[in-house]
Amino acid sequence: MDDASLTNRPDLSAFWMPFTANRQFKADPRLIVGARGLYYQTDDGRQVLDATSGLWCVNAGHGRPEIAEAVQRQLMTLDYAPAFQMSHPAAFELSTRIAQLTPPGLDRIFFANSGSEAVESAMKIALAYHRARGEGQRTRFIGRERAYHGVNFGGMSVGGLVNNRRTFPLLPGVDHLRATHDPARSAFSRGQPDAGAEFADELERIVGLHGADTIAAVIVEPVAGSGGVLPPPKGYLERLRAICDRHGLLLIFDEVITGFGRLGAPFAAQYFGITPDILTMAKGLTNAAIPMGAAAVKREIHDALMQGPPAAIELFHGYTYSAHPVACAAALASLDIYARERLFEHAAAMADPFEAAVHGLKGRAPISDIRNLGLMAAIDLEARAGAPGARGYEALVRAYQAGLLIRVTADTIALSPPLTIGEAEIADLGRILGDVLASLE
Repeated sequence: MDDASLTNRPDLSAFWMPFTANRQFKADPRLIVGARGLYYQTDDGRQVLDATSGLWCVNAGHGRPEIAEAVQRQLMTLDYAPAFQMSHPAAFELSTRIAQLTPPGLDRIFFANSGSEAVESAMKIALAYHRARGEGQRTRFIGRERAYHGVNFGGMSVGGLVNNRRTFPLLPGVDHLRATHDPARSAFSRGQPDAGAEFADELERIVGLHGADTIAAVIVEPVAGSGGVLPPPKGYLERLRAICDRHGLLLIFDEVITGFGRLGAPFAAQYFGITPDILTMAKGLTNAAIPMGAAAVKREIHDALMQGPPAAIELFHGYTYSAHPVACAAALASLDIYARERLFEHAAAMADPFEAAVHGLKGRAPISDIRNLGLMAAIDLEARAGAPGARGYEALVRAYQAGLLIRVTADTIALSPPLTIGEAEIADLGRILGDVLASLE
């Protein structure tokens, strides 16, 4: 790095970075100053291939002028409108557009500002629905181990990542299914593992323990993302849906990561052919240009709350920035790009080359497992004795230095490139990552 780059760096002391070892980072920072297409530009002038879509979110690639222009137009026309007791046209237009992408029947859209808020909204809607039906005792939620549902108290409580849960008090009345990862039977699986559908049957045990009439909803990621890219075993989601139906439990799909083309379909619900009762989204909704989240809700759930006097507020929940005009503009522009460039179909076409590239790394010394689905993949590295996570962090730093941005959770590498990636960039991804893995001790 040249002296000019160091001189131009900002003071790093004031920003308390999230989910970051702040002292470690600030001793050797990695600063990104630009982005275009599939690449980031670093403050020392290097191009870095984005193999993670930012944080699972820049699905259409970086620096989209259509989104920037839509945001600018909206800011100069209507920068903000109150979300309570009034609204603006773009909120209704966007709701309609989303409802055209979600599975049939999930056509009532409640807006939030992030995936965490979308999950919180879905949980509140589930509770309100049961109360409206005269079953207000249904207050329990069932999550799953190794799940990530954001960092608000509700999402942490139903989530299953230990480090996210151990510092703060959690909501009572939450239980968890076990994770579906079973490397003894499904290591190096390509796509959905053949074994493991029976993991869903544990929901029957939990229902028997607590009583079906106490449970409001089951929430799962169709493919667990931050917990290590865990594709569901064949038949698993079908069994969950059947058990929920049998006992009157709502099924919530958290599609903050899998939504908007990650598996080559609008949502994982369509990819798997399983329709949940509530579906959360964020990230790719605006191509990450402006924060936004939403929950798509079955019409019958929505309509169950549309009772009482017309002047009564049906759901006491919402945010100052729900359906923010500028976020709506970014989302509408993003949906236009997805449709015009047929990016969901392109992602489906790239799934096989991507799978071949990541599984082509099998046999490298530190790798203990590889798994993938759509444009998502995970590579597990053997942990060093007495130093869990050290090898994963070293892979992150070396990959960045070599021109590749990867995501690491402990000793698991997660890959989720923009849907715009082509076979040449997939080959580059595999080559750089292979060299990095070969360099690890």
